[in-house]
Amino acid sequence: MKAIIYTQPGEPDVLHPIERSVPEPGAGEVRVRVRVSGVNPTDWKARRGMAGRALAYPEIVPNQDGAGVVDAVGEGVPADRVGERVWLWEASWQRADGTAQEYVTLPARQAVALPDDASFDLGASLGIPALTAHRCLTVGDAGPRRLAPGALAGRIVLVAGGAGAVGNAAIQLAKWAGATVVTTVSGPDKAGLAQSAGADLVVNYRTGNPAEEIRAFAPAGVDIVVEVAPSANAALNHAVTAPAGTIAVYATDEHAEVTLPVLPLMLKNVGYRFVLVYTVPEAAKRDAVEDVAAAVAAGAIRVGEAAGLPLHHFPLDRTAAAHAAVEAGAVGKVLIDVA
Repeated sequence: MKAIIYTQPGEPDVLHPIERSVPEPGAGEVRVRVRVSGVNPTDWKARRGMAGRALAYPEIVPNQDGAGVVDAVGEGVPADRVGERVWLWEASWQRADGTAQEYVTLPARQAVALPDDASFDLGASLGIPALTAHRCLTVGDAGPRRLAPGALAGRIVLVAGGAGAVGNAAIQLAKWAGATVVTTVSGPDKAGLAQSAGADLVVNYRTGNPAEEIRAFAPAGVDIVVEVAPSANAALNHAVTAPAGTIAVYATDEHAEVTLPVLPLMLKNVGYRFVLVYTVPEAAKRDAVEDVAAAVAAGAIRVGEAAGLPLHHFPLDRTAAAHAAVEAGAVGKVLIDVA
């Protein structure tokens, strides 16, 4: 089978194709014929060697997310899963084998049923972005712990960077759960994408006074902030977060530190929560997978330009170019057509 690997950290050109034997699933595993592989920022960061650490394995296939069809099962996995369409999550977390290959084996629970009316492109776009968005929307002390229709009724959610993959997922999941959604973007093109995703108010943070716009729309403040750039957006978040609100930080910008006005945040009982999807508690991860699967089954998560998430396709032998596109800040979702 064809696979893409890297054996040393570095630029995208460390990725190269090889031929491998088709793997056999172990106990509790499924083997998936991968149709589409999704690329996330953590995929290229891992390829570069995160925090200067050496690679954990001598040969690594990149990419956490993907979608395909189960074609074999290991001991303890029901045989009727063969032929099931699935979406994959965290395929290469603490493992050497990601989704940039024609077949991948992984624990059965990390291959989630994908409805017949959901495309493989959608399946490969879920994983890290959707699970991260779910955690950000449910990590606050006020809850909810699960997402479903009505779970966020009466809440106002602010999504920073609504044109990004996590931002897009957060908008769609929050709207499915009944929230009113505000989002910030950097220009008119991204504003159009955020509106297509379903945001109720889109604010260009480069023009006017974003805090005034948001407070005019939500005089009592926003209940949950889904934050991608905590340093750059700190002042805005502190100005618009409601009493007992939560600022959920899932990424960092070029500044690794945030200065907090302690007394004002204390007086409002605002909570900061930090989210890394890979190390989310097991029960919360299980809930997130189930809720995202339910949203997909309900048709509440979509991809493509009309859903605010343009798709950029690359063939498997151009995985290096796909990684470079994500690293360069491609707007939308970068996918690799494996099959």
